[in-house]
Formats: sequence, C-alpha cells, structure tokens
Amino acid sequence: MDEAMGRQRAGKARTQGRAAQGCAAQASARASAAFGRTLAAAMLAAMLGLLPAQGRAGTGCGSEPLAPRKLADAAQTALTVADALDRRDAPLALVARVGSDLSAQGLVYSHVGFVVRDHPGGRWTAVHLLNECGSDRSNLYSQGLVNFFADDLVNQDARIVWLEPELARRLAERLRALPRDALHQPHYNLIARPGSADYQNSTAWVLETVGAALAQTPAPSRNAAFAAAQRDGFRADRVHIPYSKRLLGGLFSANVAFTDHPVSTRLGGDYPVVTVRSIIEYLDRSGHVQAQQEWRNGRAMERPGAL
Repeated sequence: MDEAMGRQRAGKARTQGRAAQGCAAQASARASAAFGRTLAAAMLAAMLGLLPAQGRAGTGCGSEPLAPRKLADAAQTALTVADALDRRDAPLALVARVGSDLSAQGLVYSHVGFVVRDHPGGRWTAVHLLNECGSDRSNLYSQGLVNFFADDLVNQDARIVWLEPELARRLAERLRALPRDALHQPHYNLIARPGSADYQNSTAWVLETVGAALAQTPAPSRNAAFAAAQRDGFRADRVHIPYSKRLLGGLFSANVAFTDHPVSTRLGGDYPVVTVRSIIEYLDRSGHVQAQQEWRNGRAMERPGAL
C-alpha cells in the first residue's frame, strides 16, 4: 500500500574514527526515538479502537508493509480526528481526505466517507466505498481511522463535516445495518455519471446514501435515492477531460468508463461527476451541515478552506 521505508545503513568501518561513530550514534538515537513515537501512536490508536485487526483498505494491492513514518502520520491524524469527534455528541459525521492530487481540476479533497460512532467495527469506524486495485470493481469497507488515513495519501489534510441531528441519526442507523439496503453497485467507474444505474464510485455512493436517508422510505432504490438528493438541491460538479487527452493521454484503464456518458459529453469533454466538493457544498446549501473542522499541514484551521 505504501512504499516501504528503506533500512538505514549500518556497520561503518571503524577507521572513520570516533567522530563518525558519534554521528552514527546520534542518528541511531533519533531513529529509535522516531520508532518509539510511531509505536506509541499506533498503540494508542489501537487502544482507542482506531486500528482494528481487519484493516484492508481495498485500493492497496501490494504486500509491502506500511512505512513507519506514514503509519505514525496516519495514527496522529486519526487521533486528532477522533478527539474532535468525541467532543461533539453526534452519532455520525463525514470525513474527507486527500488521496489523489486533483489540483488540476480545481479540487482539494478526493475522497469522503462516513464515520460512525459505536459501530460494530469500533468506537469510530469509517464506512466507505473503495475501488479494488484499479479494477472495474468496488466494495464497501468498515475501517478504523488509522487505516482510513494510511491509504497511500497525498497528505494528511482532513476535514470533518457534522450533519444536522436527525439526518445524522438516520444515516447512522442505515450504516450500522449494512449490508442491508447497501445501495452498492460493484461496477466501478472513476468518472461515473451522477445517477448512473450501471456504475458507481465512492462519492456517488455517499451521495446516494444521503439521499436514501432523506427519502425516508424503508428501502429506496439507487435511482430514488439520487432523485431525493437532486430534489433537495444537489448539483453535480464538472471536470474537463479533453477528447484529445482521452485518445493520447493514456486515460484508458479498467476503472474509467467514458461510455457511461453520452456522446455529446465525450466530444465536449465536460463530464458531470459527484465530487467531495459538490456533496459538502450541497449539504451546506440545503441546511444539513451543523459544523465543520479542518486540518491542513497538521494544523487546525480557523475556518474551513476550499474543497
């Protein structure tokens, strides 16, 4: 999933003298201290239920172990987010992360999931949809927060969105009951058309789950859930992918299906998609957001920034 951290060189020739040995000793001490911090953060995260034993992320297919530094960073972010979640009496929130660099499209956050209090999987459990190894398949995952933030991310920036109480309660009930009424279409498409019956991606599943909670019917279909979100004010984002880039830019892969969109869209290059930004802006616009909190570069922001 993450690149393995290379081992530090050891066993310098004694002829380098005491000065070199002193530098090596200092480096070893720093490495030991860093390892100690990593272990302490991971142990604390485990004690708080943020790092469950079954923590397969779904997108990472390599067998290499997680680099200790990245584990420490993920554990610290998880502890920070869990502490903020504990400070509010809410059964559920949305948590966004930066898994891909989408700055070329004017976007910051690439992925969002629900985080549920007192879930069968742990105190704070992230429930979200993940693509399986770049294939055309997806699955739903319940993970501790450490695993949520350890999935080979661009950085450790994070954003929590708390929803108004009644919507949060309904969503928490739905998610604790999974896999019942999961609204999951396992045929994955990175640029799935909003409302598509044939494909789904991570953000589309979140939106449809919100729509199902708004619909207040026992078992709404995916189409009914999306329609409920639309009636409530959801508007899709648009990303521009020129036709020439499609042909020449190597954009053909198992998890991207341009044919989910009509020919006119493919020729024009402006694709409607469900993004983290479009979900959160819609929820805020419709009065469903109670509060937000964001961290960038490890620091809490006075007010949330761009999405």
